[in-house]
Amino acid sequence: MFKWLLFILITVPLIELSIIIWASSYISGWSIIGMIVLTGFIGATLAKQQGIEALRRAQVSMQNGQLPSELFFDGLAILIGGLALLMPGFLTDLFGLILLIPLTRRVFKTWLKAIFQNMINQKHHIIYRRF
Repeated sequence: MFKWLLFILITVPLIELSIIIWASSYISGWSIIGMIVLTGFIGATLAKQQGIEALRRAQVSMQNGQLPSELFFDGLAILIGGLALLMPGFLTDLFGLILLIPLTRRVFKTWLKAIFQNMINQKHHIIYRRF
């Protein structure tokens, strides 16, 4: 898992930088900076809106005596999507938007659930205790 994270942390910025340099030959540098700032603002706004809605649904679910397990994955996808939109770059912005749109978020949630289930099955989970 750590190897994949390290690989992603190294390759994604290189790919993003390559795309920004390529795009700067077609679009002015100020336009690219403007787009990066705009997508960051849109990402923060969407993440806040979606996050508040997920929190509200979780509260309603708990008031009805149900565990908000599905809403946990929604919240996690919204958090990751918001963070992706705050990072400069076109690919991360696309990924962030996919995670913030409820319809397209389902694919990511299914994948995330499979990862969690695999971790539980292989007993690769950590339980934190408070003393």
